Amino acid sequence: MQALKPKVSIIGCGNVGMRYAYAMVIKGLARQIVLVDREIKKAEGEAMDLAHGAPFVSPVEILAGNYADTADSDIVVITAGSKQKPGQSRIELVKDNTEVFRKIIPDIMKYAPGAILLVVSNPVDVLTYVAYKLSGKPSSEVIGSGTVLDSARFRHELANHCLIDPHNIHAYILGEHGDSEFPVWSRALIGGVQFTDYCLVCKKRNGCDHKPILDGIFTKVRDSAYKIIEMKGETSYGIGLAATRITQAILHDENAILPVSSLVKDYLGINDIYLSLPAVINKKGIRDVMKIGLNETEEKALVSSAAAVKKVIADIGL
Repeated sequence: MQALKPKVSIIGCGNVGMRYAYAMVIKGLARQIVLVDREIKKAEGEAMDLAHGAPFVSPVEILAGNYADTADSDIVVITAGSKQKPGQSRIELVKDNTEVFRKIIPDIMKYAPGAILLVVSNPVDVLTYVAYKLSGKPSSEVIGSGTVLDSARFRHELANHCLIDPHNIHAYILGEHGDSEFPVWSRALIGGVQFTDYCLVCKKRNGCDHKPILDGIFTKVRDSAYKIIEMKGETSYGIGLAATRITQAILHDENAILPVSSLVKDYLGINDIYLSLPAVINKKGIRDVMKIGLNETEEKALVSSAAAVKKVIADIGL
C-alpha cells in the first residue's frame, strides 16, 4: 500500500473510532486513513461509507486493512477495548483491556514503530501507561486523550453559566480521566481575567451563591459521561472531536497546550504514572509537560488522583 501523507491508522472501529474517523475526514487532516478492526467486514463497510463522502471534503483515501497496512503511519490511534459489562468491576475491565493491548501493541510496533501512539480506550490513563510499557517507545510519543474532553465540558458549562463564548474561557480539569479528576479553579481565566475576579463584576453576582453553583458545575462535568451513557448507551461524539483536536496539534506541529495524559516525572512527589497535565503538543508528540502552580487543595487532589491510578496499575500487576 502506498502511503499518502499524513497517514493515520485507527485500531478499533466502534462508535468512538468512527466518530473520530468522521471528524478527521470533515476537517481534512489526513490524506490516508486506515481502519483496523477484528471484524473485517465492519471495517470494510465503514471505510466504504466514509469514502463515499470524501468527494464533499478534502482529498482523503480511506481503507480497511490489517496491521501491516498501518506501516508508515504518522499516528496510530487506539480506540479498541472491551466495554464494561453489567456487574463487572472496574478492575476486571482494566484487566480485560490490558490483555487486548498485549495483543495490539506488538503488532503496531512491528509495522508502524515510528508512529506516535494516541490512546483513547478507557481507562485511558492506565491503558496509556500499559501502551508505554509494552511499546518501549519514548514517553513523548505515547499520549493519552486524558482530560481534553473533560476540560471542554468544563468550559462549556462555565460558558453557559457566565454567558461567555467558551473560546474565551481557559480552564482545566486535571488528574485522572475519571472519578478522581479535579477542576483547577485557581488558574481559570475568562478573557484573561481570573475567574474569582470575574465573579466580582459578573452581572449575576447579586443572585449567585458561588460555592454550591461552582461545585454543581464541576459535578455535572465529572458525571456527564455517566448521564450520557444512561440516556444513549455510550459517549462518542465529544471524545471523537477531542482526539481530532490532539491529532491536529501533532500533524500541524502547533505547539498547542492541551491537558493530555502524559508521563509525570518528579511533580509533587508523583513519578512514573500517566495523568493529565497541560502539555505542549507538536509533531514529535509531547514536547513539554507543564508543572503549573496549583493551590494547596488542588495539589492534594492531584496527589490523590495519582494514588487512585497507581492502585489500579498495581492491581493489574504492572
